[in-house]
Amino acid sequence: GRLEAVTQQMGYHPQYLDSFLKTQHYLMHMDGPLPFDCRHYIAIMAAARHQCRYLVNLHVLQFLRAGGDPQWLRGLEFIPPKLRNLNEINKILAHRPWLITKEHIEKLLKISEWSWSLAELVHAVVLLAHCHALASFVFGCGCEQDEGLGGRGSLKPLSLGNQCFCEATAGNSCSQELLRINRKRSLDSCMELDSLRERMQRIHVETEGRDEMRLLQQDREEGEGQGAGVGVQGGSSWLSPFADTDGEVTGATNLACYMQDPDFGYQDFARRDEDQTQVFRVQDYSWEDHGFSLVNRLYSDIGHLLDEKFRMVDGLQSSAMAKRQGCEPSVFKRGIWNYIHCMFGIRYDDYDYAEVNQLLERMLKVYIKTVTCYPEKTNSEMFDRFWKQFKHSEKVHVNLLILEARMQAELLYALQAITQYMI
Repeated sequence: GRLEAVTQQMGYHPQYLDSFLKTQHYLMHMDGPLPFDCRHYIAIMAAARHQCRYLVNLHVLQFLRAGGDPQWLRGLEFIPPKLRNLNEINKILAHRPWLITKEHIEKLLKISEWSWSLAELVHAVVLLAHCHALASFVFGCGCEQDEGLGGRGSLKPLSLGNQCFCEATAGNSCSQELLRINRKRSLDSCMELDSLRERMQRIHVETEGRDEMRLLQQDREEGEGQGAGVGVQGGSSWLSPFADTDGEVTGATNLACYMQDPDFGYQDFARRDEDQTQVFRVQDYSWEDHGFSLVNRLYSDIGHLLDEKFRMVDGLQSSAMAKRQGCEPSVFKRGIWNYIHCMFGIRYDDYDYAEVNQLLERMLKVYIKTVTCYPEKTNSEMFDRFWKQFKHSEKVHVNLLILEARMQAELLYALQAITQYMI
């Protein structure tokens, strides 16, 4: 009856957890434009972009429970063209959302046998952004580890339970339902279930040789003179995630079948070419004034749930966190939020970005950038070494800010492109 790892970590902040679970349940299990099996396959595609085995495993099981075709689990070549066409926007949103244009939207919506409707596309975009951001939280909080009640623990293979956290809101009260997450659901009718479980157990491996000191060294070598000193540069010369230290291909190759162009990753926005997208100014297109109404109109009620979640993370108590940094809670949280948005090219005209370097110590910025931009490179040592004097719950709070700021950034770019297409 132990709580699933994501639920366990978010449980340090119960009010946020309640809001998150309602949104997750609505996206995956309530009425909406997309079939249930497609929703979980889209989640698999999104999680695979960051090699997040934890989320891929969970949604593979949910995909089968929803009646999904087991052949689809062989990879993108075995899914309908309509779903496969989502791969390009998935790739761009996950790593460089500022490259999304109305042409990408038009290509998916054009009249053909495999075209998407606006409502379906909005549902898919929200799912992609949700799962990309959730992958950051999974890696940031070490949810791919088998954890004890105190938080991160020794590394063990992922134990697959019968209850997915996205089902925890079946009752009227999310919090009460979480206390009864020992309910089992039969999967006997799913094809090749036993071999699937064995396969999942094998593909959980720990990527080694990645620590923050290497990232800091690359930052010193590559990051000098970039912008106003707000960004933290990260390199990409890491060991391949698809091979272990002996060069033997590991089970991680099973995730490669769910994505194309695996070498496409985050690239510092400050290094963009002159002909690429200009800085995204929130004064011109914001969630409150534009994104909320569009998404809520095309996918009923999801806008309210997302808005509640954004407001909930902003309202979380962080007095101790801020006090240790010597500032007001709202100032500290805004610094983290704006720093994350800055890495995706989103700027606020009314904010002095010099505050970021004053508020956020270097190790914290390294951690935030890694978890936000390439979460698969996060390791337990990075988590343990930033903010040594802070409680685990305070570190989870930072990861919640990362989750929501990243999700909103992706949504802003995608919804702006949809808006431009509709004009």
